[in-house]
Amino acid sequence: MNPIVKPVVAVVDDDPRIRESLESLIESAGFTAQVFALGEDFLQRENLTETKCLITDIRMPGMDGLALQRRVRLARPELPVIFITAHHDDELERSALAEGAVCFIRKPFDAGELLRATKVALGKAYNDNRKTP
Repeated sequence: MNPIVKPVVAVVDDDPRIRESLESLIESAGFTAQVFALGEDFLQRENLTETKCLITDIRMPGMDGLALQRRVRLARPELPVIFITAHHDDELERSALAEGAVCFIRKPFDAGELLRATKVALGKAYNDNRKTP
């Protein structure tokens, strides 16, 4: 019998409280959470292909969320990205969505809204993978 594999949702946020909160939320929804303080840490993972959805802050030290999204697109163009931010900026939001982000959610966010967006993103990832020969 095959064990049930839970989708991996990666979180990149420089705020440890947000990482901890999102890790608990994602795990409580039945997914596997992997958390990172920096975009560079996420990109250095050995098995980036495990990740089925990326939730990232937009403003972080070092690589910001938009730069992370661009780098991820090179390796995994089908990976859904959800942005969360405390600093709303219409131009950043337009850029993120134009680059293929699933959505742009403002902090403080509603847990239900973020979980709904994550489920939509995971559904998109599943459907995109089925189309790949």
